[in-house]
Amino acid sequence: MQVRPRALLITVLCLLTAGHAVYGQELRLPKVFGDHMVLQQELPVVIWGWGKAGQRVLVQFVGQEQSTNVGRDGRWRVTLDPLEASATGMTLTVKTGDESMAFNDVLVGEVWLCSGQSNMEMAVASCNSAQEEIANADYPTIRHIRVEHVMLPDPADDVQTKAGWQRCSPETAGEFTAAGYYFARELLKGLKVPVGLVHSSWGGSMIEPFTSLEGFQAVPELANYVKRIEDSTPGHPNYEKAVRDTMAATRKWLTDAERALGEGDRVGAVPTLPSVTNPLQDWADPTNKYNAMIHGLVPYRIRGTIWYQGEANHNDGMLYVRKTEALMAGWRKAWGQPELPHYYVQIAPYHYGDEDPTILPTFWEAQAAIEKEVPHTGMVVTHDIGDTQDIHPKNKQAVGYRLAVLALADTYGKETLCGGPRFERMAVEGGNVRVFFNRVGGGLVTSDGKAPDAFEIGGENGVFVLAEAKIDRGTIVLHSPEVREPCAIRYAWSKLAGPNLRNAEGFPVSAFRCGRLPERAMVDRLAPQAKGYELLYSHDVGSGGTSQDAAAYRVDRAKEVGAFDRVAYFLVLQKDSGPMQYVWASMKPFTTDARKLGIPTVSTQASFHQVVEDMEVRTNVNGVTTGEGMTGYIEFWPSNYGPENTGRVEGASDRVFDFGDTPGTPVAGYGSMQIHNPSAKQTVMALNKWWDAAVDVGIGNSPEGNPDYTFRDNARQYRVKRLMVLVRPDNS
Repeated sequence: MQVRPRALLITVLCLLTAGHAVYGQELRLPKVFGDHMVLQQELPVVIWGWGKAGQRVLVQFVGQEQSTNVGRDGRWRVTLDPLEASATGMTLTVKTGDESMAFNDVLVGEVWLCSGQSNMEMAVASCNSAQEEIANADYPTIRHIRVEHVMLPDPADDVQTKAGWQRCSPETAGEFTAAGYYFARELLKGLKVPVGLVHSSWGGSMIEPFTSLEGFQAVPELANYVKRIEDSTPGHPNYEKAVRDTMAATRKWLTDAERALGEGDRVGAVPTLPSVTNPLQDWADPTNKYNAMIHGLVPYRIRGTIWYQGEANHNDGMLYVRKTEALMAGWRKAWGQPELPHYYVQIAPYHYGDEDPTILPTFWEAQAAIEKEVPHTGMVVTHDIGDTQDIHPKNKQAVGYRLAVLALADTYGKETLCGGPRFERMAVEGGNVRVFFNRVGGGLVTSDGKAPDAFEIGGENGVFVLAEAKIDRGTIVLHSPEVREPCAIRYAWSKLAGPNLRNAEGFPVSAFRCGRLPERAMVDRLAPQAKGYELLYSHDVGSGGTSQDAAAYRVDRAKEVGAFDRVAYFLVLQKDSGPMQYVWASMKPFTTDARKLGIPTVSTQASFHQVVEDMEVRTNVNGVTTGEGMTGYIEFWPSNYGPENTGRVEGASDRVFDFGDTPGTPVAGYGSMQIHNPSAKQTVMALNKWWDAAVDVGIGNSPEGNPDYTFRDNARQYRVKRLMVLVRPDNS
């Protein structure tokens, strides 16, 4: 066989670079090393890089000399003994037999990683009092390095940076991360040592791309992300199987194609690799920003991390706790610092269009849970410094200050109050509720000198109402004449909340809730027909699930109920203002399996498009036909569906989605849970795409679009949205 010169050259290069070994490489260090950098005090400091295999590398700094040989893979690494803080610029030298590198003006102090999305990326020049702040930014011992925006499907050995380390001055400070700069300024005042900021953030990012594979592997609830990563990783059995299966299918296709061509038949489509093997290069793919923007910083020694992110994940609810656990498990393992501090900012109130106003408070609740469930973390509250019309609040001075106070107290052991009052417990006192807090400092106060606001109280009527609140001996007492028997409270439970309660030191109280409203209160109050029925399911519309296969029920009694002779569906909806709208629709059972009476998931195999007998409808929504003894029609299925009236439902359309649609594929699809009155050409109740954050829901025909609400995505406009399924026991 003749080998051409170009092919031979390529073969030799491949052999030389196999296993990432680079034998002719010159001395090089990662880009996080540079003039003006800050090295971490009081901890062993790792210096590493690349060079010619076998060469001796000598590192010299402040009287220390550490040496090692470059390995066969072209890598080397040494560790300096813990360093003492120094605000005087020094030189770090790295030498081999024939090369030398020097990094000048190196300081020793405290190094913090600043990460997240746009509110961390937001520069000093874009924030409050920018001109004045920049003019006064003469802090030469604060240093900043910015990591460039890159996404990669696999971990990279180095990061990208244009400017390298910069000293803080009026000429440079305008481009620093504002939250990080104000954090560093307070640390400098409190510790009197240099502060280095390693800034690696990207606006609009979710948390998943900043999380490593090892982080996801540490949290069982996030196994789906592990699989996505493994499926796309060359060398992993999942990836190899997908490739081999595609190769086998391609070989068969070639044979079939040859036959088809010979016989004049049509040739089928060429098999392609499944999409799960695609590289992790999409915006929200897991690990790709960690791979490009964090991994290459390791093991540059840091003291801790500050994090400002969540807007892109604010629909996650409590799952965000687990995602933060994964983020920190991965970062702590990478740096070999299992107690690496992590201080984060609770995102501020914001309008978020017509979105359900309780989605954001639920996320705040999750963020508040992080510091309780993930060790060595702490949260900054920003309810009082947000702007509901601007997702990028400009008061980053307060953000940085509050982050620094947390670090000074929890990481550096300074005796200082580091946050606002935290909800501790509630106690019912007759018709009142007393609310207890800890971390009240100098006492509870309000920012405007008025009575505390944003408190709600709920009781026997099953809904929350605004409460009258007063400060009483370090507690808050709540009362409402509308609630005789209080059993639940909540505070700042709206995306637009700007509450006024805080401690005398000026730190605000975070949103919280406690207690539970009577589960049947709304249906018993609004629908007298519910008497004699047992609650089977209760579901908050929009709370979704993890897939089309798992409904997130508040109550699930499918395994407890016995035989039944009727089933009823109760849907209640209420916007921020306006009356509570409801519908009650009961009928003879269309199945004896209680599991199939609920939301039609893939696992229950519930799929019904059929007539239902003896239907009763009661509602306060104008225009909806009410009465008893009606013949109804249901469309319950988890699949996609089309408008074709293949069931020949009288009066239904073949062109719009209404009461004569047809289920299709895939089975795990859009999903429909609809009750209709065909004789009146009405949708009585609709709940579509229940598993997604953007749910279609309504009572009566939709005022716009398809009559059955398909594609309306309208659930976010409702503050109250509850579905209940009830059954009447068969006592015969």
